[in-house]
Amino acid sequence: MPRTAARTRWRLGLTTTALLTAAALVPAPAHAEDVTDYAITVDPSAKGAAIDDTMYGVFFEDINRAADGGLYAELVQNRSFEYSTADNGSYTPLTSWAAGGTAEVVNDSGRLNERNRNYLSLGAGSSVTNAGYNTGIRVDQGKRYDFSVWARATSGTTLTVSLKDTAGTLATARQVAVKGGWAKYKATFTATRTSNRGRLAVASSNAAALDEVSLFPRDTYKNQPNGLRKDLAEKIAALKPGFVRFPGGCLVNTGSMEDYSEASNWQRKRSYQWKDTVGPVEQRATNANFWGYNQSYGLGYYEYFRFSEDIGAMPLPVVPALVTGCGQNKATDDEALLERHIQDTLDLIEFANGPATSTWGKVRAQMGHPKPFHLTHLGVGNEENLPKEFFARFERFRTAIKAKYPDITVISNSGPDDAGTTFDTAWQLNRDGKVDMVDEHYYNSPNWFLQNNDRYDSYDRKGPKVFLGEYASQGNAWKNGLSEAAFMTGLERNADVVKLASYAPLLANEDYVQWRPDMIWFNNRASWNSANYEVQKLFMTNVGDRVVPSKATTTPNVSGPITGAVGLSTWATSAAYDDVKVTSADGSTLLSDDFSGDASKWTGSGRGSWSVQDGSYVQSDTVAENTLVTAGDPAWKDYDLHVKATKKSGKEGFLVAFGVKDTGNYYWWNLGGWNNTQSAIEQAVDGGKGTLMTKPGSIETGRAYDIDIKVRGRQVTLFLDGKEWGSFKDDKPAEPFRQVVTKDAKTGDLIVKVVNAQSAEARTAVDLGGAKVASTARVTTLAADEDAVNTETDTPVTPVTSTLRGVAPKFTYTFPANSVTFLRIKQK
Repeated sequence: MPRTAARTRWRLGLTTTALLTAAALVPAPAHAEDVTDYAITVDPSAKGAAIDDTMYGVFFEDINRAADGGLYAELVQNRSFEYSTADNGSYTPLTSWAAGGTAEVVNDSGRLNERNRNYLSLGAGSSVTNAGYNTGIRVDQGKRYDFSVWARATSGTTLTVSLKDTAGTLATARQVAVKGGWAKYKATFTATRTSNRGRLAVASSNAAALDEVSLFPRDTYKNQPNGLRKDLAEKIAALKPGFVRFPGGCLVNTGSMEDYSEASNWQRKRSYQWKDTVGPVEQRATNANFWGYNQSYGLGYYEYFRFSEDIGAMPLPVVPALVTGCGQNKATDDEALLERHIQDTLDLIEFANGPATSTWGKVRAQMGHPKPFHLTHLGVGNEENLPKEFFARFERFRTAIKAKYPDITVISNSGPDDAGTTFDTAWQLNRDGKVDMVDEHYYNSPNWFLQNNDRYDSYDRKGPKVFLGEYASQGNAWKNGLSEAAFMTGLERNADVVKLASYAPLLANEDYVQWRPDMIWFNNRASWNSANYEVQKLFMTNVGDRVVPSKATTTPNVSGPITGAVGLSTWATSAAYDDVKVTSADGSTLLSDDFSGDASKWTGSGRGSWSVQDGSYVQSDTVAENTLVTAGDPAWKDYDLHVKATKKSGKEGFLVAFGVKDTGNYYWWNLGGWNNTQSAIEQAVDGGKGTLMTKPGSIETGRAYDIDIKVRGRQVTLFLDGKEWGSFKDDKPAEPFRQVVTKDAKTGDLIVKVVNAQSAEARTAVDLGGAKVASTARVTTLAADEDAVNTETDTPVTPVTSTLRGVAPKFTYTFPANSVTFLRIKQK
């Protein structure tokens, strides 16, 4: 049934063919006044791709304080006095502690053990008080909290341990008698009232040494020791993830590949190495986190495996490949070090799967888990930007793993982007090497996700499978969730190629944010689901076992030529621009500026420091990001832009914009981006950027470059110093209406999943292809204003369930504007 091309004015309401029960009507978002007609045709007799139970999972990385101060339930910050300027330039060994009297952090032979280098020397009559995370230590009235400390006092002492805030005590103080060498002491508190601003104080009557000062809520997830914060773990478990990828991310493959030992001079900026993170917590190494803080490794590999098991998910660890990424881009050529890391990876598999009598299986058993964890998948490397160097090392790992553990799926990757030279080279190496699975990562604009629903339609069905290990649409607004949902219908349709997928990052403590967007937000007192979380949960809990082939009509693609003004910008870089000229296709001059006078033709965004200097327009601030200035008419089309640009100093190169409609909608040629390692064409739509093409390359300081951009219709050709650099045609529609249908083998339900990412309702004729179905269906709807954002106190994006009556082999349903709707239809 063809859909009507024109949009018509339509009263928001129910169709006459199918009615919702009045008790569960979905509230209509504001401005939902238009209606577009669509048709969905399902072919239940055809066989689509099988969907694995593990298709959707979660990716845990210790970013945004996701571990310490987050999922790891420890309430004391810097419990072992190991904070260092190696972690963060502002840190000291007493960060988060306040001392009363004499307190000194010591690194000498009197320490608790060799790997726990620092301890606190506390004078007689002195005390220390810990501030915890966020506003302080959170305690709830009536709940129990377990305190422990490792202490040494040759002459004996009494430790007085108290919980308090500015209003007074939060629990009855405890006294602990300490005498002799290092030993672990414990006490339990019951909170007498609730507070978000608690402090833990430890006072000593005589001189004492302290280490591993700890306070845990008794009520951890599944009551596990050294456990997880319950509300966060429960939110993750509620997703019913098929796998947990851990521990990262950039912290896996950045920093030194050396170990934590005297031989490395106790290297404090290391890649994440699993052996540092197992065994008794007081014997685990400490490390700087790539994201600018400390890792205690209290949450380590054992805890990741245990959590995966607790929530019924497949564990999927990632180990370093000895090629750094995330801007570091260095390959390690030390053969002995490579061999050691390969052996460590084999030992990891033994730790996970080996019998309790094996060397590393015994370590697992001693930690409390004699049975194996059933590891089946393992990633080697993360977002390496040196594909050839990476793959040479990857093959060494894979050969060793397959020789000893042939059933392990060893996962490679394709670099940090969705396209470009690194991506293409990596994929060719992976195909030629007959790799099992390739981990793809990309963060793009909502527009990109709407445009690329068909990304995996053309992937080779006989080639490596895809693990989409990291993706997100650069925001936590509902429009971001909508675009991701639209994209996910394409993932499911291609479930024969895309075997695993996980949104990233998973967690963010609102007071320690290094990356946005994030799926679950929290502070020390509460946690809340983002709009993106609600999308993920809806898909992850309604996957189905097989795709049922279906087709849908599309939205009219009203796509004229690229129009817009021009712009100049920088990113943490000082640059000089000159001889700007914009010429129409007919040869007439639209703009000419040699900056021999002022810069009155240009409008700034307020960022950066722009001024005319020696006949050039100079941005001199080497810290400011996106210093965009614009000139011209947003209606310009079919033009040539010429700019002469010279880098003066800073981290990157030039940003030359075209098709500028406003500060949130434009294209730019990013020359020398990503710490001056590559160049790309990026498109910003409503503030979110996506990459259209990329190539490796850098910009030299002090050299003048001639930059030319030719815009014709939607075709753009780019020239650097007179030579063609590349070209692209931006003619892919950002289709807002997407759908996929799956079948649940257990219930027989057809699950019709529809995304309507536009301000118009979608009045849809649904043809189930003659399937015999029940007359009612369960409906779950997410609908909100496109700019809605969930917060601690307001959650506009929340699922609404209802019952649909009048379902038949053919029926009509109107999907709300800006909505994701799942119809579960029972088959007879």
